[in-house]
Amino acid sequence: MVDMSMLYRILRRIRRLSVVCLLPLALLAAPGAATASAATASAATAPGAATASAATAPGAATASTAATTAAHAAPASAAADARWGDRRLDEVAFLTTHNAFTNYEDSRWSSVNQSESVRAQLDNGVRGLSLDTHWYERSTWLCVISFGSDCYPSDVYLCHGDCKTFAGATYALPRQSFQGTMQTVVDFLDTHPQEVVTVFLEDYVSADQLGQSLGRVRGLPELLFRPDDWSVRQHGWPKVADLVTAGKRLLVFSDRSDREHLGVMYDRSWTVSNYWSLGDMGNDLACVTRWPDVPLDRQEPGFRRLFTMSHHRNVPTVLTASLDNGAKLRNRIAEQCRTATGGRDPNYVSVDFHRLSDGSGHTPASIVAELNARR
Repeated sequence: MVDMSMLYRILRRIRRLSVVCLLPLALLAAPGAATASAATASAATAPGAATASAATAPGAATASTAATTAAHAAPASAAADARWGDRRLDEVAFLTTHNAFTNYEDSRWSSVNQSESVRAQLDNGVRGLSLDTHWYERSTWLCVISFGSDCYPSDVYLCHGDCKTFAGATYALPRQSFQGTMQTVVDFLDTHPQEVVTVFLEDYVSADQLGQSLGRVRGLPELLFRPDDWSVRQHGWPKVADLVTAGKRLLVFSDRSDREHLGVMYDRSWTVSNYWSLGDMGNDLACVTRWPDVPLDRQEPGFRRLFTMSHHRNVPTVLTASLDNGAKLRNRIAEQCRTATGGRDPNYVSVDFHRLSDGSGHTPASIVAELNARR
């Protein structure tokens, strides 16, 4: 007869052996479990290990970022040097458009100074823009009588006189906000990393109003050149290639002196300029200063002002611009302005209808290119 108690003890031993034998097989069937378990155990046994590992190289991330930045900066610097060479800002000429905002494409102007939009001007080689800033106070009356087409908020707009007087003449619809036009400039610079643009303001707004408008332009602070940051008064203008490499590729001048804290330079402190008009008949070719207290040949120790040259009539027309923009412009620079400024060429050549010329083979763009080739 079988001893039942002995049989029971044998079965219990077999069951324990089965568990022991099957455990390795279970572990082999789930290889990630052991790894996870080991990682958990490791973390539990040394809670400061990961922190300590990261702390062993505290500057690793910073060094990596710096190396990446340097790697990107090197080709950018080489491209800037190839594009601009060693020329300083005061050794370069830029094609500039007079009243760039009064054109047939951005708004419905009846009298214009340019034929194409501000963006098209930039795309076609213009690198200086003159703009007139005015404050427009929202008018319910204008909104009503225009059947809703002139319902604009109070803001800084580009007008050629009062922003409410004569639609098409002193202002145009749609109204062109200063913020919107400056955004166009910044967007152009973002897509053209080797280019530099200068904006000249005929300014009829307060510093606060201008500052609020500029403050809404996305990406502007990063591009804005501030001369005091570069010690321009002490060391002169920087090389254009250095401005490009540093990303400071937007210069803004105003005829008002109380906005330098905004990064907007007072033109009479940083430039010399000739009188703006050729006269009604276009025969006033003398290159005389616009400001009696700032002669065109002004000399200052260690610093040379930028020379802005205006070449347009009192009333712009396509016909008169065609007569003025070719050989007359080229000869005036050589025979009048170069002498008046003590032998220097203009940095900004400002014209109406910049794409028109007299058929002489000389255009404003080609004349600017010729000036740059001389330097």
